[in-house]
Parts: sequence; structure tokens; C-alpha cells
Amino acid sequence: MILHCLEVKEHLTAVAESMGWDSLQPSEWQNIGMLRDTQSLFLVLPALLELKNHLSEFSLAHGRTYKDAATLAQKMLSSMDRRFSVFLDITADNFSPLPSAACFVDPCVAETLLENYDNEVKNLVRKAEEYIAHAQRVQVREEQLTDDKQVANEGTEAPESTPANRCRFKFFSANRPSRPKTAKTTNIRQEILKYKQGLSKSHQTASAEVDESGIEYWLTQCGSTAFPTLKPLALDLLSMPASQTFTERVFIVTGEFSCGRRNRARTILRFPQNKQA
Repeated sequence: MILHCLEVKEHLTAVAESMGWDSLQPSEWQNIGMLRDTQSLFLVLPALLELKNHLSEFSLAHGRTYKDAATLAQKMLSSMDRRFSVFLDITADNFSPLPSAACFVDPCVAETLLENYDNEVKNLVRKAEEYIAHAQRVQVREEQLTDDKQVANEGTEAPESTPANRCRFKFFSANRPSRPKTAKTTNIRQEILKYKQGLSKSHQTASAEVDESGIEYWLTQCGSTAFPTLKPLALDLLSMPASQTFTERVFIVTGEFSCGRRNRARTILRFPQNKQA
């Protein structure tokens, strides 16, 4: 939506002026553009590994020529290992496999990780696969508990005095198709292996370079036949922002459109005077 608004910005402004509507200022359009530049979670691990390799190679190549710079690079490398052990060190108590899993489901990044023979990278890939498999087992277990509860309650009518047991959308959910049972029997390990084999095959062909993003890749996959379990997990992982900064930025930018800085707007938003309203 943000990208589309930025593409038709001139037309939106022209229509607003011709209709006599209040429009956004140029600085406010810049704030909207800031919302587009979001760093995703799957970019964290490659950036850290790239910087670590750069510092290591610099220390080895220029250790004698630039001793002070090489010493500084070594100190920065040790500082990175300590500060980002939560993402890089699988033996750390607070290790989180989320960034590794997000990298694994992005085809461009995963292809580079799978071809790397470094033990640190191999361990991160292994933890990523374990995390994805564990997340799938938890999801299947929750679905089984829900279905077992529904089967146990069949033929029994919930009392009207317990709203928690009543269907939230009674008439709308009646036309909902039943959930397919094949998803429970799907082996997530088989889907992971199929995904990795697809990456190796694409690397051997002429179309090895993939220009599309990870989300575009998974959206083109047929979820019901190719990756019924891995696809929704991949979309969730790739949609995660790298930090809470983006969320806070959204609150700040959107707040500027409804606070005192919009005094020139012809329409003023007010709360109803009647407390019962």
C-alpha cells in the first residue's frame, strides 16, 4: 500500500487539490517514504557474518603492515562475538535461532549458507532446521488438541451462560470449508529436504541468480502441493522486522498526521461529548 501511494503521489496530490481536500506536505510524504525502508530479520545474520569475515581477513592480511588497525580489528571482532552471541554462538545460554531460521527460508541467503563449509555457519543452519521442525510440531500439536476438543464437544450444546464456548462468528463460520487433514501427516523434514534440493538444482541451471525476494519466492509456490507446512512458516519468518524500531517509527509517523501539527486540516477529529456514546 505504501509503495503504491508513493508511485501515484503526484496524481493523489492533484486530485486532492482539484477537490479542495487537505493534502500531505512534502515533509509528510518523506515520512511515509521512511516506512518503506524496513530491515527484515533475515538480513541480520548475513550482515554479521560478512563483517566478521572482513575483520578476520583484514587482521591476517595487514597484521604486519598496519599493526594498530589490525589490533583494532581484532578487538572489534572479539566485541562482536561477545555482543552478538545470541545470534552467532549456538552454545550461548541466550542463543536465539530465529535469525538463522529466517535466513534459511530466504532462497538467496540460504544458497550461500548451504555452500559455506565454515563450522559456525553449518551449526547455524542445523539450528535453523531444528527450529523450523520444532515450530511445525508445536503447530500440529495445537491443531490436534483443538480438533480433539471439537470432536469431544460434538453432539453437546454449549450453555448460553458460557460465551467463551460459543462460536464467535456463528453464521459466517458455518460456510467455512473443513480444514484439510493432510497437513498433519506432512513431514516437515521432507519439505526442508525438497527445498534444499530445489536450491541446489537452481544453482546448477542458468537461472541460478534469483532476483525475486524471499516472500515473492514463497508466494509463487503452490502451498497445497509443494510446501504446505514450510510455506506459511517461511512467510512468517520473512515478515519479521529486525527490531522494534520500525514499529516505534510507525507510531511516530502516523501520530504526526493526527496531532497538533495538522492544524491546517479542514477536518478536526474530536471525541464525542456524550460519555455514553
